Amino acid sequence: MPTTYASPPGGLPSQTTLLSDRAVFTEAYAVLPKGVLRDIVTSRLPGWRGTRAWIIARPMSGFAETFAQYVVEVAPGGGFDGPGSPEPDPAGQAALFVTAGSAALTIGGERHALGPGGFAYVPPATDWTLLAEDDGPCVFHWVRKAWTPAPGLGAPCAFVAQEAEIAPDPMPGTDGAWATTRFMDPDDLRHDMHMTIVSMRPGAAIPFCETHVMEHGLYVLEGKAVYRLNRDWVEVEAGDFMWLRAFCPQAAYAGGPGPFRYLLYKDVNRHPALQIG
Repeated sequence: MPTTYASPPGGLPSQTTLLSDRAVFTEAYAVLPKGVLRDIVTSRLPGWRGTRAWIIARPMSGFAETFAQYVVEVAPGGGFDGPGSPEPDPAGQAALFVTAGSAALTIGGERHALGPGGFAYVPPATDWTLLAEDDGPCVFHWVRKAWTPAPGLGAPCAFVAQEAEIAPDPMPGTDGAWATTRFMDPDDLRHDMHMTIVSMRPGAAIPFCETHVMEHGLYVLEGKAVYRLNRDWVEVEAGDFMWLRAFCPQAAYAGGPGPFRYLLYKDVNRHPALQIG
């Protein structure tokens, strides 16, 4: 079965569409189902041509505070071509993951071609550009986080990768039914964020309620599942986004008939700040 990657539907539902929906925002988590990612909730970005973005996570006091996540759609020939960087925060680092179309990405003057499944990491204070290079739009995730310095550690180096070329790491005792494709080296403590793709075969489970300090953004790339979020069980499918604050209990059953896969952000490898604000 070929790998697929969901993207927002855009458009606008008809006037006959029922208003009942799976969208929810609670004290511990939010679910943005694919049906809410429509044209009228997009943002334009300074310096970008032929581009719109669904901003699906942003730091919010009292909720999740470490990252912002966009789904960006770039029309053919559009994008950001400089000068400088599209990142407005000098501490901001970027993780990019392409779900549709193709992009010409330049990082520090070095050009890379990215198609579906292509990933790039851009360190803070680095110039980069991105242009759509196909007859159709290029769609990609852009995760932004302020890099947190640590004694004896410099900022990570830029790199690009392709999901299909990375061997997934099976979770212990699962015979590969639950596996993680890791874009960052987990032993490289220069990274204070990880981006991974979690894959589960039909019927596989996250067999306990994970309850931990890391915040999460989970964008479902493929398939469907029943997810435990805090006190609730919710159904999610390709194109949905889940946004979890620290210590939100979480578990899942993959529903089939095909694999359930999602793009996952988490903050790692740093001491928690002892003073807020």
